[in-house]
Parts: sequence; C-alpha cells; structure tokens
Amino acid sequence: MAETRRPPYGWARVKGASMEPTLTAGDRLLVSHRRRPRPGEVVVARFPDGTLAVKRAAERRTTGWWLLSDAPDVGVDSRHRGPVRDEAVVAVVLARVWPRPRRL
Repeated sequence: MAETRRPPYGWARVKGASMEPTLTAGDRLLVSHRRRPRPGEVVVARFPDGTLAVKRAAERRTTGWWLLSDAPDVGVDSRHRGPVRDEAVVAVVLARVWPRPRRL
C-alpha cells in the first residue's frame, strides 16, 4: 500500500478563544506539515481523543509534546489530556494570513 504524502504547506482555522490574545476565533493560518516543532511555537496537534487543536508547544518531554493554551482559563490542553505524541503534532503554524497577516 502506498504511503499518502501530505503537501508541504496547508491551512488551518482557529476555533474558540484558547489562544487569545495571540490568535482569535476565525483567524486563518498558514502551516507547514513538514517542519518539526520547537519549544514556544504554535502548532496544530491531534489529542488522543481525536480533537484537532491549535496550541503552543511548551516543551518536549520524553513522552511527547506538552501543549498549552495562551489563555490558560479557556479550552483544553496538556494540563487536562497529558502530552501529545510527536506524530500527533501535524503542523507548525508559520503565519496568520487573515484578517491581518503576521508571522508568529
């Protein structure tokens, strides 16, 4: 069976308020599917329950990435669900492209 390859770049859309003030609901993001995350970067990751989320990669632990919300009182992150495996981090956010473009 042939392996399905992801394109190098893609798009993501922010839902909810967990990444405020950095990102707000409705923001459109340019992401890299091939770049490896570094601590402090914003990533798109899949939690073990299947939820796809935009979070900050706080630190790399032996069991995976510890992901946090920029607004700690809003949303769910690794404090609630634990670390996320390396392969579950599906993209690194490069820039917000809408409504006001800027690098993250």
